[in-house]
Amino acid sequence: MDFSGEVWEWRGPSPYYFVTVPEEESAELEALSSLVTYGWGMIPVEVTIGFTRSTTSLFPKDGRYVVPLKSAIRKTEGIGVGDTVNVRLGVAL
Repeated sequence: MDFSGEVWEWRGPSPYYFVTVPEEESAELEALSSLVTYGWGMIPVEVTIGFTRSTTSLFPKDGRYVVPLKSAIRKTEGIGVGDTVNVRLGVAL
């Protein structure tokens, strides 16, 4: 699954950075979530941005899914808040 999205920050006790999965792709993920979720709607995925690949888990937010961006990806690829990034997701079955 490939899409583009804007990086946003959630400022909690520690800042976290995310990209929101578009509606159409989120609907596709929702359709298969019962096969792969390990609880709370979390979906294990492999994410690739630029030349950097990582594993993480999507989670539902406001009717869509969000991709957490690990600091290793952000630093390696030079990604900041407000940047638009191309994301490739592979669901871990």
